[in-house]
Amino acid sequence: MATVTVSIDDDVEKRFREEVSQHLGTGKGTIGKAITEALRLWIEKVSQEKLSNELRKMMDSGYEMGKMNYKNRAELYDRK
Repeated sequence: MATVTVSIDDDVEKRFREEVSQHLGTGKGTIGKAITEALRLWIEKVSQEKLSNELRKMMDSGYEMGKMNYKNRAELYDRK
């Protein structure tokens, strides 16, 4: 387990503590659990955004599907 020291705005810290106490209680380790969950959610969000952007770029660049080697639908299914 790692120890991280950060500085955050007082109002954000106050609201965070209030939300943590409402959802997880005021017991030992609840702030750490909430921060861990928040970091995991942020990592997941950033990863999804990155993946989404990569896929969007692939879609924008298009995909060559080749030529159509048939003139009508019947030729496609060998029906005449």
